[in-house]
Amino acid sequence: MVTLMKKPELLIPAGSLDVLKTAVLFGADAVYIGGELFSLRAKAKNFSDEDMEEAVRFCHENGCKIYITANITAHNYHMAGVREYFARLKELGPDALIISDPGVFRQARAICPEIPVHISTQANNVNAETFLFWYDLGVRRVVCGRELSLTEITEIRKAIPADMEIEAFVHGAMCISYSGRCLLSNFMTGRDANLGACTHPCRWKYYLMEETRPNEYFPVEENADGTYIFNSKDLCMIEHIPELCAAGIDSFKVEGRMKTALYVATVAGTYRKAIDDYTTDPELFEKNLPLYREEIEKSSYRSYTTGFFFGKPGPDAQIYDSQVYERNYKYLGTVESVAADGSFVFEQKNKFAVGDTIEILSPGFRHTETVVRQMFGADGTEIESCPHPKEMITAKAKAVPKPGDILRMRDDGE
Repeated sequence: MVTLMKKPELLIPAGSLDVLKTAVLFGADAVYIGGELFSLRAKAKNFSDEDMEEAVRFCHENGCKIYITANITAHNYHMAGVREYFARLKELGPDALIISDPGVFRQARAICPEIPVHISTQANNVNAETFLFWYDLGVRRVVCGRELSLTEITEIRKAIPADMEIEAFVHGAMCISYSGRCLLSNFMTGRDANLGACTHPCRWKYYLMEETRPNEYFPVEENADGTYIFNSKDLCMIEHIPELCAAGIDSFKVEGRMKTALYVATVAGTYRKAIDDYTTDPELFEKNLPLYREEIEKSSYRSYTTGFFFGKPGPDAQIYDSQVYERNYKYLGTVESVAADGSFVFEQKNKFAVGDTIEILSPGFRHTETVVRQMFGADGTEIESCPHPKEMITAKAKAVPKPGDILRMRDDGE
């Protein structure tokens, strides 16, 4: 079957070296990471210099691009460190830098002009003139503001040069503030979202207090659980790949640099399958729609919405009665090695037991159910269950996984 169109890039987040390797194995065309400095995910593990060097090497050896974020809103006192950081990145040779601040952009152009710059969504990119402004400065990719509809993106695509790429978030958490430029965290806790230290106050439960009645709180109630008035559903466009392609989006970006390897494997694997199916045969994509939806709901999420893509979202895009995630499956671990006898080693993340049915998630949209036959603790003692997170476990099951496969299990809530 002849490919119908240019295949969009699948861009996956990684908050650690292990998760990055999972993203690459499960189908990412490109990954984006943050270093220990100047990234908007200060609470993520992020990458040391040594980890970044290994990440660049691993990606390039596996035909994957790697973009490094430096997208804080910088103050004067950041600039000396920014210059040192870019000098180090110049040596590493990532495929692009993700930047929002014009001053940081100027330093990047001066210190490592050979590394392309992608303009972050934090720069509020919501009109064609903004795209053209950056184009005139040599930028060839801009990340859309999440407030754009597909109609608006289509209009921008028509108004900008053919060699300018449009990147858009298609999956993950949504922010209540314009392109993520939020002041709530700074105002309420002193931790600045625009410096990577957001405390996510949009997920909190709120009360009213009348001015003349201090410390007398009145609940804002949707039901007995109260109301989370700012809490947005998560974005999911897995069923709308055709519309995203038709709008001229070059890179499909997934949010989640603080997510687990299970989340990354599930989301990357599903979007990889959906993109490949659609760009090969639209009828195959339509046939497999139920499979994509079933699989994507095996990751943790806050219900799903299509965000602004089909117009401004209404009240049904918010979750007023809860701040919890839907979790249908739990992450057991990532297979590190497999012996000749079929036993496999992994660092255990959640409890399970001999006799349990687990699922092996493999690259290529392959899912294998199997039953655990034996388990051994780090000291070699045979055990019936593994209740201690981060313990190295050796196990045997009816099916044999491969290194890099993800182990998961249906979560019954117990």
